[in-house]
Order: sequence, then C-alpha cells, then structure tokens
Amino acid sequence: MSQEVLAVVAGEEITQADFDVYLQAVPREQQAYLSNPQFREQCLEQLISVYLFAKKGEDEKIEESEEFKRIMASARRDVLAQLAMREILKDATVSEEEIKAFYDANQQQFKKGDTVSAKHILVDSEEKCNEILVSITSGEKTFEDAAKEFSTCPSGQKGGDLGEFGKGQMVPEFEQAAFAAEIGQVVGPVKTQFGCHLIKVEAKKEAQVAPLEEVKEHIRRNLLQQKQNKVYGDAVSELKAKYMEK
Repeated sequence: MSQEVLAVVAGEEITQADFDVYLQAVPREQQAYLSNPQFREQCLEQLISVYLFAKKGEDEKIEESEEFKRIMASARRDVLAQLAMREILKDATVSEEEIKAFYDANQQQFKKGDTVSAKHILVDSEEKCNEILVSITSGEKTFEDAAKEFSTCPSGQKGGDLGEFGKGQMVPEFEQAAFAAEIGQVVGPVKTQFGCHLIKVEAKKEAQVAPLEEVKEHIRRNLLQQKQNKVYGDAVSELKAKYMEK
C-alpha cells in the first residue's frame, strides 16, 4: 500500500493508503465517480475534515465524556461480535457433491417451461401492419430491415429481436400468437394494448430441466445460507447456555 503523504493534520500523516481505505467506504451509488479527479479531491477534503474534527475532539477532551465511552463500548461490542460470528461461520461450506445431490433430488424445482425466441415489428395501425407484411412476404424487404425501418419498439434497432421468453412474460395476445406460430413464419397483425405487431418466431424450446451449470450458484447460495443459519442458531443456543444468567 502506498505511503505517499497526502496531508498532515497536527503532525498526523494522511497517506494514500489511508485515503484508499476511506474510498472503499464510498456509497455504492457514487462508486462510478471515483475516476473523476474532482470527486476524489472532494473525498480527500472530507477525509481531512474528519482528522480536523477528531483533533478538535482531542483538544476538548471529548474522550473523557460518558457519551464517548458509551459509544466506544458499543462499537467495541459490535466489532467483537462480527469477528466472532465470522470465525464461527467460516467452516460452513458447500461441496460440489452436495450441490449435485440437491440438484438430482429436486429436479422439479429447476424445470423451465416452454420458450420461444422471436422478433417483432410494432406499429400503430392494422393497415400499416398489413402493408409491411406484404413487403416482407413479397421479398421486397427482410423482416429485420422492416423492423429497423418501421418498428416503434426499441427492439427495432436490433431487427426486432426480443430474445427468448416463456409464458407469462408477454401480454396474452402476443404470447398466444408467438407460441402458436411455426418457426420462420411471420404472423400478424396481432393487436395488443401497445399497437399492432408482426411476429416472426426464430426458435422454440420445449419444457426442460435447467442444466446443473446454469443453477449451480443459486443452489450453492441457498445451501450455504441454510448451513450458516444452522451454525448460527446452534452457536446462539450454546452461548446462551454458557453466558446467560438463569
């Protein structure tokens, strides 16, 4: 860690390493600004202010106040508890064998319903929809070019591509038409609350169990949480028996 001195407050050095630690505590929503020199300068000024006020507190002997002692005792207790809890939970791990065993025993949990991959063109009238359909079926335009030219949906810039979706993810009229369409077939106009659509289905997948690799981390997190909860609960019971007065 860099020991470059950025400022000195009452003889106490603020190093680059100190500043780096301070920056790690910047709120998540502000992390993106850390590459901005002006923002970093503001952060440094804030850190310097912390040192300045801390020095003022020392001079005024705030450390001797009952409030300071109470706050420090509470902070000490919190840190001790966190470190002790971390030590207890560190042995709660999940093996690859446990993940596989859970996956094999709970296949139904990981079953994915039927899906389709489709593209669409969205316009505001049935008449416009039919005109575009004629230009596509006649070979005058490809579906993708027509989507880029006419579709009012943001997906139009990607040739109308909506990606893969399952049942319940689209409005009923759109979903029914998409799942009923043959692969490569252009269907429509399909009226929904958003306007009129032309739909082209690119692929279909029947219901299937998600592969282990796709759900492995989800299983790991859940099993780890269960183990940690048990370890925590057992530890609380043991510590109550050891330390609490009856």
